[in-house]
Amino acid sequence: MKLFKKTYWLITPLLVVVFLLIIEKGFKVENMVISTTIAVTLAFVLSPKVKIVEKQHGEEEQIKWLFFKKVIDKKV
Repeated sequence: MKLFKKTYWLITPLLVVVFLLIIEKGFKVENMVISTTIAVTLAFVLSPKVKIVEKQHGEEEQIKWLFFKKVIDKKV
């Protein structure tokens, strides 16, 4: 979990690359604009969201996934 807290920002670009490869190889979409738009949109929706929350002991980042109910807390 510590590694995830440090590198969560890398997930979105990796998802974009994975979705681009899937769309180009799997669905054989020739138009680069359409495939890039779909890949970026899917990566944005499925990537973790980060929210800064003020608590009694100071600011804290909360990392939350779309289908994951548990919130991951990280000190700022």
